[in-house]
Amino acid sequence: MLENLKIALIEAIEDEYKARATYRSILNKFGAIRPFVNIVESEERHIRVLIPLFWKYEIPIPEDNWQGRVEVPNSVQEACQAGVQAEIENAEMYQRLLNLTQGYHEVQRVFLNLQSASQNNHLRAFQRCAERGNSQSDQERGEGHRQGRGCRGRRGQRMGLR
Repeated sequence: MLENLKIALIEAIEDEYKARATYRSILNKFGAIRPFVNIVESEERHIRVLIPLFWKYEIPIPEDNWQGRVEVPNSVQEACQAGVQAEIENAEMYQRLLNLTQGYHEVQRVFLNLQSASQNNHLRAFQRCAERGNSQSDQERGEGHRQGRGCRGRRGQRMGLR
């Protein structure tokens, strides 16, 4: 049973490492574009949440060897479409890993939270990005001035993404 836990934790953190490396590479190629700016930070949080589980069960934490090993799409549109597919696969992976970790309630709670973030936040953000195509505004590139989600202009009107 501990072997299944080890397999599941390693697969989970490797997937998060790969996602982080991919999104960092996309940002390096195309600049600070949404949703990649936000999601790369989220992937970092996912890794930080998995690490204590390795400590708890005395499983060695694998090194992150993904930087420079990921393929970067040719356009923002392709990057967004790849993000959609990656998040679908991520949610499916966590479903499979949940089956491997029966009886490890803390691990299952973490996996469910990561799966939820993938399905409910990241997937939707990448779908919106793919629908927009290559028409990234300054705000979508992260270059707006305090006019992102949740900010309001001088007259109180909502000033979000176009």
